[in-house]
Amino acid sequence: MSIIAPTITTDNPNVYAERMAEYSQFAHVIHIDITDGAFAPSQTLNLNQLYWPNDRSFQVHLHLMVQNPSAWASQIVSLAPDAITVHAESDQAKEKLPDLFNYLAKFNIQTGLAFLANTDVSEYSDLISQVDSVLLFGGNLGYQGGQADLSVLDKIAQVKQYSQLAILGYDGGANAGNVVQIARSGVDIINVGSAIENASDRKQAFVDLQGLVRNI
Repeated sequence: MSIIAPTITTDNPNVYAERMAEYSQFAHVIHIDITDGAFAPSQTLNLNQLYWPNDRSFQVHLHLMVQNPSAWASQIVSLAPDAITVHAESDQAKEKLPDLFNYLAKFNIQTGLAFLANTDVSEYSDLISQVDSVLLFGGNLGYQGGQADLSVLDKIAQVKQYSQLAILGYDGGANAGNVVQIARSGVDIINVGSAIENASDRKQAFVDLQGLVRNI
């Protein structure tokens, strides 16, 4: 079964607080976007503005769309999320990311590697074999509400050549019209932004989406 993960993408502390309180009541995974205004054109809250309940029944996954992810390492550890994902296209992808992954693993933080639509995953085969998850990004970097580029799902077979164990994620424009296709492609976690964020009843939107993929 694929898991639907509501996504928080905001630069407003009040919106963040509202969504964290709301999503924590029903989500199994909450996906939080972090952008630096450089790698992605928008800028969200900083890591030091994030928080979540210590006693929680859900996982927190941080998606770092930043140029220099290693510079955020100590803050990541202090927050103790369940998982972080950084981009293969960051400035440090092949040079420093292995050290970052090893460092975070010492603190039981799962690591993930994200790929934009135009990236050739074969160039990062060694990195894929080192991480716990791979995120295929088919949306508008740093923003919610973009059109889904489902062609990124074609990368799944190639990713599996380099790692049979990596958890597969999808991010970007997921909604009721495409989550079944995404789930059937083999994706384990489907991150959903605007389709939940903009719903009149966000919990019901989540329930409906999870229901669509429950038996896939």
